Amino acid sequence: MKNKKFEYDVNLVPLEISNQQQNVFRETLNNIPYLLYQVEELATGEMIVINKPGGKRNFGRLSRNDFMVFIYNPAEHCLWLISHKEISDDIESKYKNNPKQTKLLLKGLYHVCCGEEPDEVMNRLKIKDTIGIHVETILKTYKWIWGQEDCNYPTKKGRWLSMEGLMERFGLTVEELK
Repeated sequence: MKNKKFEYDVNLVPLEISNQQQNVFRETLNNIPYLLYQVEELATGEMIVINKPGGKRNFGRLSRNDFMVFIYNPAEHCLWLISHKEISDDIESKYKNNPKQTKLLLKGLYHVCCGEEPDEVMNRLKIKDTIGIHVETILKTYKWIWGQEDCNYPTKKGRWLSMEGLMERFGLTVEELK
């Protein structure tokens, strides 16, 4: 089940940042002004958008560098605040339906986590959609969720905390995903 959708007319500012160098990606995100940005276009006509500030609080204060990741459907004027749990549950359903393609998706996620761009990973690995959330949506959403985690936890694991959680959940090792 999807998180609540919010219906809004929005003005989006286009933003493109390469995922290749984690520290550069994080620092660039830390330095963008507070706005709503369109960061990815999806084949479905939807868009990945980020909103800065995102609303995370540390010690009662709003985190300056936090942002939120949404899926925006321009035809419906609605924002879907997608979550780790929704994606993880979707991947679980995919795994029950087609383990081979799901392992390929997890391999793709690993490569995006390592700094590759989602489109390059999809083209190279030839990952196919099965059921649920589109592969493209998952890969492109996680690029930005991981950017958010890198901003929020720069001295800890950042993006690797959730990637390792996925690997553990599905019993995969780095060697299997390379």
